[in-house]
Amino acid sequence: MPKPPTPRPLTKLRSLCLALPNAIEKTSHGEPTFWSPRRMFATFANASTHHGRGRHATWLKAAPHRQEHMVRTAPDRFFVPPYVGVSGWLGVWLDEGCDWEELAAILTSAHELAQAKTPRRG
Repeated sequence: MPKPPTPRPLTKLRSLCLALPNAIEKTSHGEPTFWSPRRMFATFANASTHHGRGRHATWLKAAPHRQEHMVRTAPDRFFVPPYVGVSGWLGVWLDEGCDWEELAAILTSAHELAQAKTPRRG
């Protein structure tokens, strides 16, 4: 059985993510995910799965309060993703309304957050 074609938004997302220093790609929960290199900073949400809910998207790590601000100011382009949204991750639709230059900047920020050392508790 032939493998389905790679969605064009995934090709563009993959190019942006893998251009970041030390970024690697792994498959997790059936979707391509992007790591820096020990922590995930972005994942692809395929439109044909429950992750994408009918539209290709990416979920990415976001700075505190960024998710709320982006979803409030542009709900047609940004959303709170399931599962990781409660942790502040941001969802970005990857269709005709996507600003790929803006997404590149957001991915750079997500990548930097993933590389930051987490302080030890206690």
